[in-house]
Amino acid sequence: MVIVRRYSKLIVAALAVFVCALAVAPLAFAAEGAEAAAGAETSTGGGLRAMGLAIGAGIAIAGAGLGTGRAQAGVGAGGTGALAEKPELFGNVLILFAIPETIVVFGFVIAIMLVNAI
Repeated sequence: MVIVRRYSKLIVAALAVFVCALAVAPLAFAAEGAEAAAGAETSTGGGLRAMGLAIGAGIAIAGAGLGTGRAQAGVGAGGTGALAEKPELFGNVLILFAIPETIVVFGFVIAIMLVNAI
């Protein structure tokens, strides 16, 4: 009960935002539907495809970022300990710290390829 009292204002604000979003969503979809009806495209598959590609691009970047962060956390912790004992290992630690960054680069490349396919 204490937790509910502590966060009651936050819960009320979140519910208000949710209700407003539900109230505005039909208007946005109606406007989008009118534009689609005026255009030549009548297929719903194109919209679903674009939505799937956009979600896939987001997942590619999120997964790459999380994986890189986890890898760099381990390398950074180990590298800090190694540098404390042997400062001459700085070059090796720097290279080992940069290697996980390639995962993010690959994630960005995949996301760009997916977005360009929309």
